[in-house]
Amino acid sequence: MSAPLPPELYYLGNFRTALAWVGERYADLLSAEESSFIARFAAQPLPTQALLVRMVMRKGCHFRASKLQYAEIGDAHAAATTLLELGWLSDCAPLEAREVAALLRKDELLALLPPAERRASRKKTELEAQLLALELPAQPFAVWCPGLDERLYSLQVGALCDRLRLLFFGNLSQDWSEFVLADLGIYRYEAVLIATESRGFRCRADVDDYLFLRERRERFEAGEAVAAVLDGLLDFASANPYLQSRHARLLFKLAQQLEKDGAAEAALDLYRGCAHGEARWRQIRVLEKLERHAEAHALAVQLSASPSSDEEAQRLERALPRLARKLGLPAPARRAAFAESRSELVLARPAHGSVEHAVREHLHREQAPVYYVENTLLCSLFGLLCWEAIFAPLPGAFFHPFHSGPVDLYSSDFHARRKPLFDACLARLDDGSYRAHVRQLHRDKFGTQSPFVFWGLLDEALLELALDCIPAAHLRACCERLLGDLRANRAGMPDLIQFHPAERRYRLIEVKGPGDRLQDNQKRWLAFAAAHGIPVEVCYVSWAAA
Repeated sequence: MSAPLPPELYYLGNFRTALAWVGERYADLLSAEESSFIARFAAQPLPTQALLVRMVMRKGCHFRASKLQYAEIGDAHAAATTLLELGWLSDCAPLEAREVAALLRKDELLALLPPAERRASRKKTELEAQLLALELPAQPFAVWCPGLDERLYSLQVGALCDRLRLLFFGNLSQDWSEFVLADLGIYRYEAVLIATESRGFRCRADVDDYLFLRERRERFEAGEAVAAVLDGLLDFASANPYLQSRHARLLFKLAQQLEKDGAAEAALDLYRGCAHGEARWRQIRVLEKLERHAEAHALAVQLSASPSSDEEAQRLERALPRLARKLGLPAPARRAAFAESRSELVLARPAHGSVEHAVREHLHREQAPVYYVENTLLCSLFGLLCWEAIFAPLPGAFFHPFHSGPVDLYSSDFHARRKPLFDACLARLDDGSYRAHVRQLHRDKFGTQSPFVFWGLLDEALLELALDCIPAAHLRACCERLLGDLRANRAGMPDLIQFHPAERRYRLIEVKGPGDRLQDNQKRWLAFAAAHGIPVEVCYVSWAAA
């Protein structure tokens, strides 16, 4: 066993931990190059390891030697020499003009321009534009700047280390700073038992597919034409649900762009081959734009028989009468609209703050406090009540120590995979044990990362009011609605909640300022509340004349 590292080499310890984790769990997926790197890295002296990790964890891939001075490393030149011999660094990599300009100070950049064009009064961005206009070829730093007594080191294993980071985290959105934030206590993660066989990628093709989809997405976000980005995407196939989801999201974005560009037929074709949840509805909208109303109506009728979500059902309910009218067909029967409970207030326009806070201040009483909660309180109560189910160590749900929630949180089978666990959590609402359970979890887990619990809002005072005043039946109904569609139903909840502790009751209040209207997801929540006897009203505010 190697000796413990000194505290100042914390970053090296974190990198070693990640490599050991990857080596243990992904040995069968690693390429020869990746396996060789892990083995050769472990054999290097501490200063060599530390310098490489410092560079891997910094932005960019080109580093001036003068910027690589670290007390815990000592002689950076000696460490860099070893890395050069290994081929993990290069001191003669060709640089484009834009790259070299980013490395230089203004006075150094000025020296690269022809004497007749040097203007010290110009901004650095202007000097960079001058350099780019010269259209000079890529060349090593020493050729660009022969007068500088400076070496430049270029990282050659950045892409390899990114692949290892991808294997560890299962994504490239998280980086090495996760270790530091956890060590400092800034982020606290739930301790989930992660089995050795639990991992984000099942085969090497999964890794390559992830990188392929990421590369296509980056090209699209950089402004490349949709047709070019689509090359290879239409034939993409994966058995990995996570990659299927990423592929569907990318196709949907590309189809949306085609729609914005006026290429409606191409967008329609892409939506038809897209598994994204909103692609079915977009087909109807594009068919309407193309004035193919009969096709749009037929598809709407088909989808209304089994809508994929409450949101789609709501959209279809509005579309069918519109399409029937255009086709001269009888209007379909509409569901009876829920009776909206409403109130009106005339308030002085506040100098600062939102209309929601103005209403809160107006309604707040010591014996009937009002909180601005919007989508936070009910989600937090759900997150605490169902903590064990959400963080259950199911295969593929967690595969490293820095998950704020399960990977499959928004997958279609998230609830189904954990149904007995969720049933057990919700059963506490029936026997009354949920109050003590939620209080204990609030104390034990406070500050732990969660996809649902908003610790900054949910202090003990608010928690006690909620547990005392919101009936268990209402909490159950809200939890079950969330589980029906976690992504969609966690939004649209009313802005305010007012408690009446003496009477152990409450009311929810959706606030609408002048000219503001209810959003679709808010209408769905209001209809749900009305159906379950949950007290909610819409407060329409107008401003008093000055």
